[in-house]
Amino acid sequence: MRNAIAASLFAALLVVTSATPALAAPCKDAKGKFIKCPPKPTAAVKKGPCKDAKGKFIKCK
Repeated sequence: MRNAIAASLFAALLVVTSATPALAAPCKDAKGKFIKCPPKPTAAVKKGPCKDAKGKFIKCK
């Protein structure tokens, strides 16, 4: 029973790691030519209290 579980976990790990390089492929346009990849979106959501430019606490929007 343990060997079957270990084998299935190993197979799942092998599948996940083999797909990773495909996700890191360079960017291409519609014609298939290589282009510069757009920047990744950053998380603009800020946790914690909101402050204005002077550092005073304000109501968050």
